[in-house]
Amino acid sequence: MSKLEVDKIDPQSGTDLELGTSGDTITIPTGVTLDASNATTTLPANVVTTDGTQTLTNKSIAATQLTGTITPSDGTVTNAKIVDSTIELAKLSATGTKDATTFLRGDNTFASAGGTNTPAFLATLSASQSVSTNTETKIQFNTELFDTANAYDNSTNYRFTIPSGKSGKYFIYCGYETGVSAANTDYNDIRLFKNGTSTYYSSMNSESLSNAAFNRFPHKINIVDDCNVGDYFEVYARIGGSQATSPNIQGGSNRTFFGAYKIIE
Repeated sequence: MSKLEVDKIDPQSGTDLELGTSGDTITIPTGVTLDASNATTTLPANVVTTDGTQTLTNKSIAATQLTGTITPSDGTVTNAKIVDSTIELAKLSATGTKDATTFLRGDNTFASAGGTNTPAFLATLSASQSVSTNTETKIQFNTELFDTANAYDNSTNYRFTIPSGKSGKYFIYCGYETGVSAANTDYNDIRLFKNGTSTYYSSMNSESLSNAAFNRFPHKINIVDDCNVGDYFEVYARIGGSQATSPNIQGGSNRTFFGAYKIIE
């Protein structure tokens, strides 16, 4: 092995200088600094071809140069590096839709920011409905103002049913105004049935209210219920007493209504 000691190597002619021959390996030993900071360096198409661990410090590599599986250490990729596109979101192996309206969750899925309180519906009673004294009577909310999942039946059963894939907590609200052709009634109930059973109710003793030829009493329920797919809800009224005659449920969107929406969790 011979050793060549010179301070500078220039091409004999022209401007091209070649080191070695195809197939040769040129080794830069440990401790030697290759300073190309003032030069233009052209890298080959494949910068790293080894399967071993490579450490790059303060270096930038174009995304087109990154192939295979790249596994950074935990906590080493900052949010700033994702925001400025040093790492493209499209290159991540997350599930979901990657676009300007979604964000990457901790479970490696893309999700929309915020959320919508759906399914949701609101129905009203278009005209007054007569009820029998001292009898639980289902209120026939026959007019839908909106129904995002077609989950409310406004023509036959007058019930809201939790649709497939939409279990969870729901805010459910209902109210009605009653009319009674008597000075007083003994009670005025609103009952929210769940799966055919009276589950939530509110009762008002109306004997103490002022006398009038035609009394009207508003009544409401607001609850949050943990619901499973297939659970259904209906609203009943019960008006009675010795002096209650010809009771009815007043129609109109401002008087009698039934609605619900899913709570974002």
